[in-house]
Amino acid sequence: MAPDEVDAIVEAWQRELPDVDLSPMQVLSRISRLARHLDRARKAAFAAHDVEPWEFDVLSALRRSGAPYRLSPGRLVAETMVTSGTMTNRVDRLVDRGLVERSADPADRRGVLVSLTEAGRRVVDAALEELLGHERAILAALPSDEAARLADTLRTLARSV
Repeated sequence: MAPDEVDAIVEAWQRELPDVDLSPMQVLSRISRLARHLDRARKAAFAAHDVEPWEFDVLSALRRSGAPYRLSPGRLVAETMVTSGTMTNRVDRLVDRGLVERSADPADRRGVLVSLTEAGRRVVDAALEELLGHERAILAALPSDEAARLADTLRTLARSV
């Protein structure tokens, strides 16, 4: 297999620090570099649909929830791992753009529900399709069975941390 940039970096470190185990760098430096490529792909996919990454996160949480595409702010906080104050600000901005709307929670008089509008559904669906195209391009070098094995391996690694 042809060497890549990480091989060159590891080789240089090995030359300078021959007694150090650099094997973690073989895996994690590649993951880090792939993450940068994925971040660029995400930004390009979302920009093509005039959506910021944080907007996509909120809209996709609502879309994944299934019809009627409605969640409480607390559930959105849990889904997107931000603070409640941040979520309030984000929902306000998405309401202003017409991508979500707030309504009273019929099960809790004090509660509020955030719902995906039809415009929000169209935007998140289009942005997801664009993102998947970029992600398919990134994974194109792997046969599907290798991609599946990699997904399993990364799942195991992610669970460990």
